[in-house]
Amino acid sequence: MLAARPLRSVCLPCRLRLLTLVENGVSGSLQKSIRAQSRAKACRPRNATVRSFTTSQLQRIPNEVPQTEGGSELSRSSEHMEEMVRYVRRAFGDSLPENFLTAEEYKIYERLYGPPLRRIPARYVELSLEREEALSKNALLEKGADGEPEESHHYDQNTTTAESEMPDLGASEGDGAVGVEGQSPREIKALMRLRQDILNAMNAQPVEEEDPEYEPEETEEGEGDEEESGYEDIDEPDVYTSAESIRAHPNTLAGRSSTSPTTLSLPRSTFLAPIESLLANIKPKHHTASAEKIFGGSGLPWSPFSPASKRHLQQKPIALEASQSHMTDQEGDAYLSCVMPGVYAAVMSTLVEVRKRLGSNWLSELLHKEGGPRFLDAGGGGAGIIAWREVLRAEWESIRERPEKGDLESPPKEAPFGKATAITGSEALRHRISRFIENTSFIPRIPDYVHVTEPAAQGGQNSTASRKQYDVIVAPHTLWPLGEDYQRKRQVQNLWSLLNPDGGVLILLEKGLPRGFEAVAGAREMLLSNHISSPDPSEYATKSQPPFGDSNPTPKGTMETGMIVAPCTNHTKCPMYHIPGPSHGRKDFCHFKQRYIRPPLLQRIMHASDRNHEDIKFSYLAVRRGRDERATNGLTQGTAAAEAAFSGHNAKPGDDDYQPMHPLSLPRSILPPLKRQKHVIIDVCTPAGKLERWTVPRSFGRQAYRDASKSSWGDLWPLGAKTRVPKNVRLGGKGEETVRAKRKEKRVFEVEVGEKGMEGVRELVGWKGRGKKIWGNKARKERVPREITEDSF
Repeated sequence: MLAARPLRSVCLPCRLRLLTLVENGVSGSLQKSIRAQSRAKACRPRNATVRSFTTSQLQRIPNEVPQTEGGSELSRSSEHMEEMVRYVRRAFGDSLPENFLTAEEYKIYERLYGPPLRRIPARYVELSLEREEALSKNALLEKGADGEPEESHHYDQNTTTAESEMPDLGASEGDGAVGVEGQSPREIKALMRLRQDILNAMNAQPVEEEDPEYEPEETEEGEGDEEESGYEDIDEPDVYTSAESIRAHPNTLAGRSSTSPTTLSLPRSTFLAPIESLLANIKPKHHTASAEKIFGGSGLPWSPFSPASKRHLQQKPIALEASQSHMTDQEGDAYLSCVMPGVYAAVMSTLVEVRKRLGSNWLSELLHKEGGPRFLDAGGGGAGIIAWREVLRAEWESIRERPEKGDLESPPKEAPFGKATAITGSEALRHRISRFIENTSFIPRIPDYVHVTEPAAQGGQNSTASRKQYDVIVAPHTLWPLGEDYQRKRQVQNLWSLLNPDGGVLILLEKGLPRGFEAVAGAREMLLSNHISSPDPSEYATKSQPPFGDSNPTPKGTMETGMIVAPCTNHTKCPMYHIPGPSHGRKDFCHFKQRYIRPPLLQRIMHASDRNHEDIKFSYLAVRRGRDERATNGLTQGTAAAEAAFSGHNAKPGDDDYQPMHPLSLPRSILPPLKRQKHVIIDVCTPAGKLERWTVPRSFGRQAYRDASKSSWGDLWPLGAKTRVPKNVRLGGKGEETVRAKRKEKRVFEVEVGEKGMEGVRELVGWKGRGKKIWGNKARKERVPREITEDSF
C-alpha cells in the first residue's frame, strides 16, 4: 500500500524528483529513452529528416503520416528506415504509437520484432524533446469511464484560469511535459493511489516546526509579503559562509591570523596598472639586467625576497631605501617593480593581524575621527599607503552595510582616507610615486623631535603642540640598514615620539632573516625597558646589559601606558633573544610569511615560468601607545594564561561553562605545524614567554584534532594540547662563543719511549710541506713538533 505522510514544506524541485522517481520505477526509465534519442541523433546521417515527437503535431495530424519535403527525401533508403525502426524499438519498447511509422517502416518493424504488444493512442504520447528540461512536468493517469487510462489534472486554488488549462502538479512552467502510461491494471491502480496520497498531503495543513536552515524561496516577482508567508526576516551574513567557518571552533576562527584569501592579489587599478604604465617604455631585458645588478644577481637576494638558493650568501638588507637622498632612474624603476610588491604584501599581512587583535572599533574610531586618520609610511615608498587604504576601504564598506552606522546618517560611498605621508628622499622616486598615489605628502626624511634642543624641553617639558602626530606609523626596512646600534635605538625612539599618545599604533618590519629579526627584537627590548609600562611591574625586569648592545645608552625615558599588539602575546623577555646584538650561527628566529601573486613584470625579472606566486618572509612588531588591553579589558597574560590555554578553551558561546576569551592570551604558532599520522605537533610561544612543543593527538578530541590539522603558521591556538615539552632552539652565540669556535681542534702529542721508559713528549702543531708538488697530486705534509715545557700548561 503506497502512503504518504503529511509533508511539512515540500519545495517544488523535491516534489518533482519524487514524482519522477515513482513514475520511472513503475513504467520504466524515461531518461534512458531520452539518452537513446540523443545517441540516435548523433548517428543519424546529415541528410536525414528530423522527426518531431511533440504532442501538437500528432494531434494536429492524428491520422496522417508525417511527410517530408523534397522528392529525394521521400525515397529513403532501406538502411535509414531500418535505423528509424530500431530507434523506435529502443524508445517505446514493446509499445508503438499509432500512425508513427510509415507503411514501409511498419513492415520492417514486423519483420524484425513482430507485431507490437500494445498500441499507444497519439493523444497519450506527450513527449517533448525539444528542451533539455523534459522532466519539468509530470502527469498522472487514472482509469476512465471507458476503461482506458486518462490523464488526471490537479489545479491549485491560486492558479489562474489560463494556467488551469494545462496539467500541473507543482511543476515548474515549461512547454514540454512528460506523461506516463500504466502498462497494466496493477500499475494504473498504483498510480491512482499515489495521486490520491499526494493530493491529501498537499491539501493537509503543514505542521509548523522550527528549522533555522530552511529559507523560503522568493516569489518570481520578488515582492512576497512577510506577514502572509509567515516567515520572519532573517539577517543573512555579509559574506558567504564557507564550510570551514561552520566546522571550525569559534575560538579557532578568532585566532586565525592569515588574510582572506590566504594568497594576496595586488590591486590592479591602484597599484599594478600605474606601475606598468610607468615602465611601459623600458625594454624588459635592460630592466632585468639593472634589477639583478642592484639587488645581488639572479633571485634578487638583496630585495625584500629571501630565496632559498641564496641562503649561503652574506645577509644584507634591501639595497635601495626609500629615504636615500640620491637614486638614478634605473634604481627608481627597479624600486617600483622589485621592492614595492613585497613591501605591500608584508604590510597588508601585518595590518590585517593588527585589525583582528584590536577589533573593528579601532578602525571605526579612526574613520569617524574629524579629518580622518593620519598615516605615515616611513620606509615603504608609498606601498604602505596603498595597503592602508585597501584596509580602510574594506572596513568602510562593512560599516555602510551594518544596521548601526554610528553618527553618520547617510555615510558617503568613498572612505575618508584622511592624511597620508610618505618618506621619499630622492626626486626620481618621488616623481614616480606621486603619479599614482594621490592626496599624499612627501617628505625627504623623518622629523627628529627627540634629539632637538627646544626651550620647552630644557625646562623639563616637551612641547608637543607643533609636532605632527600620526595614528598609524608603518616603518618597513628602516632599522637593519642603519649600521650602528645607537642609530637604530634613536630611530625607534623618534618613531615612538611621533605616535598619537591616545592609541597610536607603530609597526616595525624587517626581512625574514636572523639579522632582520635581531633588529626587531632589539627594538622590542628597548620599548619594554624604556617606554611601555606594565600593570604588574614584576612582569618585566630591566636587563643588566643595555638594549642593542650599546655601551652608552640614552637615559631611560618616561614610562607610559602601552602594549604589544602582535605577534607577541607576552610582555616578558623574548625567548629567542637572550643576548643583545648579532648572534652568529643562529638557526631559529621568529618570522612569518605571506604569499602573493607576482606581477607579470616581476615574473619576467625573476625568470619564473613554473609558478607565479612568492612567499615573502618578514619579522615584525606592532605596539600601541596610550592604551593597554591588560588594564581596560581584563586581558591576562603570563603563567596563568599559559596554563589555561594548555587546558583548552573548548566551551562555545551558549554553553554553561563558557567564559569569554581574549585572543592575546593564547599561544602563537611560531613554525609551520607538523601534521603527522593521527597527531599534530605545534611549536608555540606561550603567554608566559616560553617556547614549547604541543602535541594534539586524535584521542585528545575530535574538534581539537580537526582544527589543529587545519591550523597554519602564525595562528593563535586556543584548544589546548595533550602533552607539551620545552622547545629546543638554536640561537647561536656571540663572538668567541660561536658554534665553530666551540669546536676546538684536536691536539696531537708525540711520545718518545726509550729503554728506560718515556723519555720525552712533543706536541705536533701546524703543518709543513715536504717534497715537490706534482701536477695533479697534493704535496705531502707532515706535522711540526714543539717541545712541551711548563709554559705550555
